[in-house]
Amino acid sequence: MPGAGRLAALLLLSAASLPVAPLRAEDFPQAEISNRVARARLYLPDPAKGYYRGTRFDWSGVISSLQYKGREYFGVWFERHDPSIHDAITGPVEEFRTNGSSLGYEEAAPGGAFVRIGVGAVRKPEEKGYRGFHTYEILDHGGWKVRKGREWIEFTHRLDGPNGYSYVYAKRVSLAKNAPELTIAHKLKNIGEKVIETDQYNHNFFVIDKQPSGPDFVVRFPFDLRATEDMKGLAEARGREVVFLRELPPGESVFTPLEGFGSSAADYAITVENRKTGAKVEITGDRPLTKVNFWSIRTTVCPEPYISLRVEPGREAAWTLRYRFE
Repeated sequence: MPGAGRLAALLLLSAASLPVAPLRAEDFPQAEISNRVARARLYLPDPAKGYYRGTRFDWSGVISSLQYKGREYFGVWFERHDPSIHDAITGPVEEFRTNGSSLGYEEAAPGGAFVRIGVGAVRKPEEKGYRGFHTYEILDHGGWKVRKGREWIEFTHRLDGPNGYSYVYAKRVSLAKNAPELTIAHKLKNIGEKVIETDQYNHNFFVIDKQPSGPDFVVRFPFDLRATEDMKGLAEARGREVVFLRELPPGESVFTPLEGFGSSAADYAITVENRKTGAKVEITGDRPLTKVNFWSIRTTVCPEPYISLRVEPGREAAWTLRYRFE
């Protein structure tokens, strides 16, 4: 019989050689909201255990599932989940960009810090320019608070950030009483010394009943569309609709900016419909569009509407999105 020390070493070696089970969705901090007709599951922001810990998207309001009348509108669209991957995230997720990069990026020296709203303060490495898909080192996560009721959940993120940029950002996700409608209400208060000027967009990773992107889908807008990039014979802008010309095979994607919108918030009204299952969602916003992109791969359909924000020190901006499901 081996000695106690050798036995302990053998046990440790055996344990190390056992396969480690991958984390399941239910292993991450999450919460559920529901009304009489719809329910949604959301992942909670957590620097140590959160489902998403990348630095591209805002950590709040990450919806893993929304179900209505047996239909599903969100879900996993990517091949591999890793909390640090920039887009290993689900639902109507949002990102803030300033001049194509990030708040305070240009003025930060290498080794210094800049701000990712809804994420924290991150380190700027030696690099030629901002990398939107890169996961930066987080130096300060700020402070998160979460409050919840049966039909709503509210996230508040405070960052006392670098170089005069500080904020309190709140997002309230709520289901309407007895109606298939989801509201995402935002507030961004500038508690720093410098103006916060940023674009914000929602990527809208729709995964409707796990249907493949193709001719069964149509995306509608309230204005005549102009696509500015070639969609490679996979889709086209036709009047006020983006339509698919064939089913997208694995590995192929469609991307184009879309023009044609005006200066009224009335143009922030986008509908995504799957004509095979009958599932439909309409998204409306209360601020004018400043940019619209359309992106799709086989597993997700994504209209990406942008708005612009300018918040003076001591002031607050508010904006709201509404999703109505059919």
